[in-house]
Amino acid sequence: MEILGKSLVGFHDSASTADPFNAWNPASGDKIDAAFFPATPEDIDFAAKLASEAFSTYSRLSGREKASFLNRLASHLESITDLLIARAHSETALPEPRLKSETARTCNQLRLFASVIEEGSWVSARIDQAAPDRKPLPKPDIRSMLHPLGPVVVFGASNFPLAFSVAGGDTASSLAAGNPVIVKAHPAHPGTSELVGRAIRDAVRDQGLPEGVFSLLFDSGTEVGARLVQHPLVKAVAFTGSIPAGRALMDLAVRRPEPIPFYGEMGSTNPVFILPGAMAARGKEIASQLHGSFTLGSGQFCTKPGLVFLPQQNSSMNFLPELQDKVTRSPKLILLTSSIRNSYQRELQNRKGRSDLAVVAEGEQPASGPAFLAGVAVFQTDVASLLSSPDLGSEVFGPSTLLVRFSNQPELLNAARSLSGHLTATIHGTEEDLQEFSELLQILRDKVGRIVFNGYPTGVEVCHAMVHGGPYPASTDSRTTSVGSQAIFRFARPVCYQDFPDSALPAELKNSNPLKIWRMVDGNFTHCEL
Repeated sequence: MEILGKSLVGFHDSASTADPFNAWNPASGDKIDAAFFPATPEDIDFAAKLASEAFSTYSRLSGREKASFLNRLASHLESITDLLIARAHSETALPEPRLKSETARTCNQLRLFASVIEEGSWVSARIDQAAPDRKPLPKPDIRSMLHPLGPVVVFGASNFPLAFSVAGGDTASSLAAGNPVIVKAHPAHPGTSELVGRAIRDAVRDQGLPEGVFSLLFDSGTEVGARLVQHPLVKAVAFTGSIPAGRALMDLAVRRPEPIPFYGEMGSTNPVFILPGAMAARGKEIASQLHGSFTLGSGQFCTKPGLVFLPQQNSSMNFLPELQDKVTRSPKLILLTSSIRNSYQRELQNRKGRSDLAVVAEGEQPASGPAFLAGVAVFQTDVASLLSSPDLGSEVFGPSTLLVRFSNQPELLNAARSLSGHLTATIHGTEEDLQEFSELLQILRDKVGRIVFNGYPTGVEVCHAMVHGGPYPASTDSRTTSVGSQAIFRFARPVCYQDFPDSALPAELKNSNPLKIWRMVDGNFTHCEL
């Protein structure tokens, strides 16, 4: 499949030839052949118009019809797996086994949502039957269910070129809910994005769907994204990226004449709490596994543990020596883009210049050169310093973490209360630790979307119960998740029908329950007909 470098506007290729840009190979720093052309304002308007027109048809498809489309799309992606992995590897330098796994995850996500919408109960159908003889006033027949929002804009993420990108979870959940999607491709991996985009377009065409169900737009800067968020035909936005970029887009979304939902998954430091019993029993093991977690993917996971609380009086003499040994033997790692590399290097230099931080260990540090390389580094401070300088707890995107020593339980609890919102928190402890520090769990429930016990936050299972979100700034709406089947609820809204004849109701609300879905009828869940 040839890379053309053109935005995909429905079934059309953009005619834009202005301001071309290229992808770069992070391992060598070399420019990759094939230029990509930013979408024009006309492309944006056309994509939005096509999406709005497609919504009237696509939103009315049955769950089975939409599921057939998502399953077809998964098969299309699997048919070009080798091509995808080769291109993604050249644009990201991510290992091929990782990319193979990510491709499988992307297809599994699509099939997960296909199964959810084919079964159909996700629409949360509720029926309160009429009671005309109720006194003093008769009760009307009231029924409600979820309906799709309209065209959704999805921003591809830099660190997951497949699973959080063009056909990733945001696109899958948006399409599953019945919304056409316009993807703003990430400029770090445009070739990978185009290959996936063409597979989606082929699936749309093969399924006989309106062309506006999907479009893919390129841009090397911020203009296209900003225009999309502000376009009056766009009804919701999904974003994965940095806090500054996410906040800027969120502000645009709420300042529109018609504000729209902005679902941003942004920065997170993902604190880890190592309690005394666990430290005494497994200090060396925890150190080794912690190193593996914060260096996984070169430290470029949004769930990377970047803040680690541990006892001041180290009850394990093996933890720190093991961690230092792992770090000092760490090779240089490859970051995704030059801007990520430059930002990481600035953060390391800033931390090395602070009097309230100490360097615990460093791995091999890169010399200046064209490749996007970074060295592993671990720093240390104490709770008092963290409380007086909260910026110490900010995210550093790359293979580094910060150890924070605590002296006693009240000090640790104060530190936990001071945290902002995060995607995850991790507790390493024994059953006795959990009893002694029981208040810690209560505090963390208000701070994060997922709490991990005796594990590590990197690695997000795609399943029905997963929550990948959290209080701001981890995400812009802590009631939602961007991973797992509950992600579909972001792109739907409840609509109520009062006193309608059965013949005019959606199938999900008809008396006969032709879809055999689970519904709440007069306060009780049932899949029977009325």
